[in-house]
Amino acid sequence: MRKAPGKNRAASVKAKHHSNLTFRMNVLFFAIFIIFSMLIFRLGYMQIVKGEEYVRFLESTEEVPVNTSVPRGRMYDRYGRILVDNHPENAITYTKMQTTTTEEMLDIAEKLAQLIEQPINRVTLRDKQDFWILKNHDAAYAKVTKAEESKIKKQENITTSQINAQIDKLVRERITNEELLQLSDADLEVLAIYREMASGYSLSPQIIKSENVSADEFARVSERLTEFPGVNTTTDWKRVKLSSLSILGRTTVPTKGIPKEKLNYYLARDYSRNDRVGESYIEAQYEDLLQGQKAVVKNITNRKGQVVDTVTTYEGEPGKDLVLTLDSELTAETEKIVEEELLNIKARSGSKLSDRAFLVMMDPNTGDILSMVGKKIEKDSETGKNVVVDYSYGNFTTAYEAGSAVKAATLLTGYNLGAITTRTVLGDEPITLLGTRPKKSIFNPYGYIQMDGLRALEQSSNVFMFKTALLINKTPYSYGMPLRLKDDTFQKMRNSYAQFGLGVKTGIDLPNEFSGVQGPSGPTYGGKLLDLAIGQYDTYTPLQLAQYISTVANGGYRIQPHVVKEVRQPSKDGQELGQLVTEIGPTILNQIDNSSDEINYVKQGLRRVYTGANGTAKRQFANAPYTAAGKTGTAEVIYYGDLRENWGTYTLTYTHVGFAPYENPEIAYAVVIPWASTNPSQPFSANSDIARKALDKYYELKEKYKTEKVTDSDVTQPILPAVTKDKIGEDEQQ
Repeated sequence: MRKAPGKNRAASVKAKHHSNLTFRMNVLFFAIFIIFSMLIFRLGYMQIVKGEEYVRFLESTEEVPVNTSVPRGRMYDRYGRILVDNHPENAITYTKMQTTTTEEMLDIAEKLAQLIEQPINRVTLRDKQDFWILKNHDAAYAKVTKAEESKIKKQENITTSQINAQIDKLVRERITNEELLQLSDADLEVLAIYREMASGYSLSPQIIKSENVSADEFARVSERLTEFPGVNTTTDWKRVKLSSLSILGRTTVPTKGIPKEKLNYYLARDYSRNDRVGESYIEAQYEDLLQGQKAVVKNITNRKGQVVDTVTTYEGEPGKDLVLTLDSELTAETEKIVEEELLNIKARSGSKLSDRAFLVMMDPNTGDILSMVGKKIEKDSETGKNVVVDYSYGNFTTAYEAGSAVKAATLLTGYNLGAITTRTVLGDEPITLLGTRPKKSIFNPYGYIQMDGLRALEQSSNVFMFKTALLINKTPYSYGMPLRLKDDTFQKMRNSYAQFGLGVKTGIDLPNEFSGVQGPSGPTYGGKLLDLAIGQYDTYTPLQLAQYISTVANGGYRIQPHVVKEVRQPSKDGQELGQLVTEIGPTILNQIDNSSDEINYVKQGLRRVYTGANGTAKRQFANAPYTAAGKTGTAEVIYYGDLRENWGTYTLTYTHVGFAPYENPEIAYAVVIPWASTNPSQPFSANSDIARKALDKYYELKEKYKTEKVTDSDVTQPILPAVTKDKIGEDEQQ
C-alpha cells in the first residue's frame, strides 16, 4: 500500500531540522570548550610563567626606593690627627613623589612657613616672577594676547613645550616691579621654602633648611610630620676642614649638587642630583671610598601614589676613612717657614714678579708625601692689600725651569749614555760656539780649571755639563766650533731625565698633574741643548724635583709619590681609628740605567755641595747636626706668570733639592721659588734657608714624636686632635 506523499515530506523536514540543531549545539559546545581552554591556559601562563614578573612589577609600582645621606669618610694625617671632619646639623627635608602637584607643595610650604623662619636671601628675580604667576595665574597669562599666542603656535616645527616656554617668557617680561612688590615678607618666606622643595627631584630628599635650625623649629616640625607628606626631620652632615691645605680638596654643597659635566657619570652610580660629591684633589680622587653607601628607604604607596608607610631596606654605611701620608704638624711648621721667607723676598728690591714658593718633603723609599707646601701672594679684592694663600696644589700643577738643581741627572745621563765616566776630567772655561756669545760658569768667568764630576757638582760647573752634553752628541768641544745636533740627542737626554721623573708625570694620586713644558728641539737647537743640561730650558714641577732627588737618594729607584697611606673603616667609638682595609705601599715605577758606583759617586758630589770648601750650600749646611746632601739651582728665565704686562721680563728662579741622612736617606726635599728676583747681582739664599729650616724642623719633630710616643702604627691608632685651629666650613670653601 503506498504512503501518502505529504507525510513523508514532513518527516524529512523534521529530521533535517533536528540534525541541524544537533550540529549547532555541538559547534557551540566546542567553541565554549575552546574559550574555556584558552582562559585556563592564559591563567596558567600568567600564574606559572609570568607570575614572578607580575609580582615584581606590583612591588616596583608600590615600593619606591628613596636615598638618604650618610656621613662622608673622614681624613686623618699619618699619626691619626683629624684633617677633614663631618659636622652634624639638624635638617628639615622634603621628598617629592612622582604624583605630587604644585598646589600640594605650595600648601605644605605655606604651613611650614608658620613653623620655621626661612632666610630669603637666595630668592632670585626669576623665583619671584614664577611665584607671582603661580599666585596670579589668570592675570599673568592675560598679559599675552590671543593674537600673540596664535602667532607663536603657527611657527613651523615647534613643540608644545617650546610654545609654552615662549608664552611664559613673554609673561615674565611683562610682570612689573609694582606687581612683584605686592609679594609680602610672608609671601617671600613661603617662596623661599617652596623654591627649595621645587628644586629637588622626585624621590630625592631636598634640604629645605639645615643652617641654624633651632631646637624649637626642629621639634615643631617633628611633631606635625603626619600633616606634611614628604617632609622629614633628619641629620645633615656638613664637611669641615681643619686645615687650609688645598690638596685636601672640597665637596659640592646640596644647593649646587653634582657638577653638570659629571651628572650622567654620577647618576649612573645611583647618586642623587643634589648629593655632595668631591670636586677637587683628594675629595675628588677618592670619591668612591669617601662617599659611602646611602641608606635606602622605601616609601610604600597606594594606587593613588600616596605614601602609606615607610620601610628601611638598607641601613647604609658611612664612607671609608682615609689616613694620609702627611704629617700635619710638619706641614703646619713648614708652611710658616715658606710663608715667612716668601714675604721677606717680597720686601726686597727687584721682587716685583715674585709671588710664590714651594716645598715638598717625601720619604724617598716609600713615596709618602710628608709635607707639601705652596704659598702664593694675591691681592685681596676688597682691601687691595697683599694676602698669602695656600697654593699646595701648585707643586704638581705648575712647572718651572729648575736651574743647576738638575745637574746630578745630567752627570748620571752622561754616565748612562757612555759619554763620560766617573774618572772623566774636563776643563771649566768659557766656551764659544760659532755665532754665539760665550757660555761660562758663574764662579769662573775667564780662567781654565780642571775638574772631575765631584768638583763640578760642588761648585756647580755649567761648563762641565755643557761639555757632557756635547759628548753625548759625539761632538767634543773646540773653540769656535759649529754645532749641529744629531737627530736623537735631545730625545736621548730627555729620556734619561724621565727615568728620574723629570719632564713626566710622577704618578701622584691626585688629579690634574702637569708634566711640564718641553721646548722646541732639532739639529739647529745646539745652544738650547746646553741650556737643557743646566736646567734652563724644559720646565719641571716641584714634585718632579722631589721625585728626582729621591731616585738618586734611594739608589736609583723611581718611587711613585702618594698622599693616601691607608683606607680604614669608620671609627666605632671616636677614640681609635677604624679597622684597616687597605695599606698603600711603595710602587716602583722604574730603575735608572746607572750602576751603584755611579750613583754613589754623584751622591758624594752632592754631599760636597753641603760640606765642601766651595760648596754652594756650605753656609747653610756645613754645621748641621745631621748628615745631608743636595744641590742648589739658579735659573735665568723669562717671566710668564700672572702679570701679563710683564711677560718676557728677565728674572731668576731659585731651587734646592736634597736628602738626609746622607748614609741612609729617609727624607728628600725640593724647594722652588719662581721669579724671585730681577737683580742677578743681589745675593740670594732663601732657597737654601728654607731647605735647612725645614730639615731642622723634621728632625726636631722626629725627636718629639719619639719622646711622646707618637707613632703611625697600622694596627691600633688613637684619634688625635687637629694641629691647627683652622675650621673651614663647606660654604667657605666654595
